[in-house]
Amino acid sequence: MAKIAIALAAAFMLASIAVIISIAVVQNHKKTYISSGLKVTFYNLSSSRTTVYLYEWPAEKENNTGVVRETTKCQVEGPGISDLGKNEDQDKDTWKSLKNCMAKITEAIPSYRHKSTPVFLGATKNLWNAWVHPHGAETVGSLDLGGASTQIAFATSEDAKGEDIIKVSLYGYEYNIYTHSFLCYGKNEAEKRVLAKLLKESTNWANVKQPCYPSGYNISMLVEDVFGSECTKNDLPTNYSPKQNITFYGQSNPEQCKVLVRSIFDLTSCQGAENCSFNGVYQPLLSGDFMAYAGFYWTARALKVEGSKSMETFDTNMKLFCSKDWKTVNIRDIHLKSYCYSANYVHSILADGYKFNTDNWKNLNFQKQVNDTSIAWSLGYMLALSNMIPAEGKILKLPINKVLFTGLLLLFSALTIITLTYLVIALVRFCY
Repeated sequence: MAKIAIALAAAFMLASIAVIISIAVVQNHKKTYISSGLKVTFYNLSSSRTTVYLYEWPAEKENNTGVVRETTKCQVEGPGISDLGKNEDQDKDTWKSLKNCMAKITEAIPSYRHKSTPVFLGATKNLWNAWVHPHGAETVGSLDLGGASTQIAFATSEDAKGEDIIKVSLYGYEYNIYTHSFLCYGKNEAEKRVLAKLLKESTNWANVKQPCYPSGYNISMLVEDVFGSECTKNDLPTNYSPKQNITFYGQSNPEQCKVLVRSIFDLTSCQGAENCSFNGVYQPLLSGDFMAYAGFYWTARALKVEGSKSMETFDTNMKLFCSKDWKTVNIRDIHLKSYCYSANYVHSILADGYKFNTDNWKNLNFQKQVNDTSIAWSLGYMLALSNMIPAEGKILKLPINKVLFTGLLLLFSALTIITLTYLVIALVRFCY
């Protein structure tokens, strides 16, 4: 019996040792490292809307630049920041919606990362956003159209120089980026400039003919609705009250609308220079493909020319749309009255301003999203920001939970010691 007991004890001890070795090998050789990553909350404050984005990128970067992706987005209901303070009830609804967005974003961030997640507030003004592929030098130019301003950015030649040329390093590549922001040329502010021009040329503000609005449609507003902006206040004629009523009557006149909208651009100051857009602003020759988003996309969508279409198709659809009266326009949209204006605006700034033509118009792509990520200048800002934020260390992930591993190690170590002690005692007794 003694021999059997000693043999069983020896086998049990060897089994315990084998278990200890096995779990140690598994714990050491099957461990993995995962990127903790970084989450960033970004508030995009524009004149027409406020959007809250949650971006993240892995701790391990691609040549010092984070592979940024949009995790969550929340659109704040109500107008943009330029209209806050005008209507108390409307402001309350906007703030309530903002709080709801904050709660949604907070919920998407793990609780242990709340204190370490930075928050950024941003608004557009001379911000570049040329789209760059993380594994190569391919770029796509950016065309952004907001409510108060519009931006263009694209990679240009190395020898291009000027105040709007900046050097950018992304994913290990150096880029020469041209970028310019045109204040007061956002869709909403430019429309006010169009209306101001009509009013300056009209003698009867109770019946102002608006060629860009659909016939059969009319709208009344106050003088301050047009001239209360920083972009139009200097055009206000004398002896007019801000509270005076104005009424615009739609005409559905494509040709007159085109001439009217085109007139807000100074196309003579460039004097035929190749490297000039409008208002005397320097611009290198266009190169490569372009993504047109925000207001550009919504206008193209109304004309059914989203994606990449020819210039001829854009022109044809624009003329057809602008010829329809109020009853035959079959789009349900709060901006319906303004789509003919915005179509002519988009055509004017792209063709007359930036110098897109029948040959390179096909390089334009009117899009809302790319790979489930909203196209916005804030994404470009995040890419640049990821260059400046140090990469975080990787998190060690063990195959066996630390507590369980420690418990198993202690248990089988104790069993081994007890069994070994028993064997020593038993062998001594057996021998003596």
